[in-house]
Amino acid sequence: MRRSTMACGLLLAFAGLLTATATGTSRAAHRSAASERAVAFYTSEIRRHRNTTWYWQRVTGAHLSPALGRPLAVQSPSQLRHVDAIWRRREKAALRRAQNPPHRQAWLCIHRYEGSWTDAGEPYYGGLQMSLSFQHAYGGWLLRHKGTADHWTPLEQIWTAEKARRAHGFYPWPNTARSCGLF
Repeated sequence: MRRSTMACGLLLAFAGLLTATATGTSRAAHRSAASERAVAFYTSEIRRHRNTTWYWQRVTGAHLSPALGRPLAVQSPSQLRHVDAIWRRREKAALRRAQNPPHRQAWLCIHRYEGSWTDAGEPYYGGLQMSLSFQHAYGGWLLRHKGTADHWTPLEQIWTAEKARRAHGFYPWPNTARSCGLF
């Protein structure tokens, strides 16, 4: 009887040990799955914020923000949360800049005398009547990714025109710029 009691006790202890080990393993597996979901979430968010930031920096002619540190795949969830916050701030700054182009009122005045923002009539496109060579010179990235200016948003057209203004003033729009009192 003593041996059987002792065997039962050892068997119960062993069963308890297996249960404890299995529970610990499942907690670790759960933590790992939660960690993987966090990494996937933050990686997706970082890429979205980074792409939006770089998009508006290209449109406005700003320098592209550099990528941060190590590859995303090797960073912990807390590191990724920090990187996400940085890209979120950069995105807000790029959007704020993009929504407030210099000489906005001048461009809107010029547009009033030019075509519709979606004007596809060759040889000039969009609301600021840009030729293909003009679009290629000052909005080449947009031209390659979205087609001619009639497919661009008004903001994208204004920023492309602003790049030309930096180089040539309002000269590419001599008559409408004169009508708007810009000469």
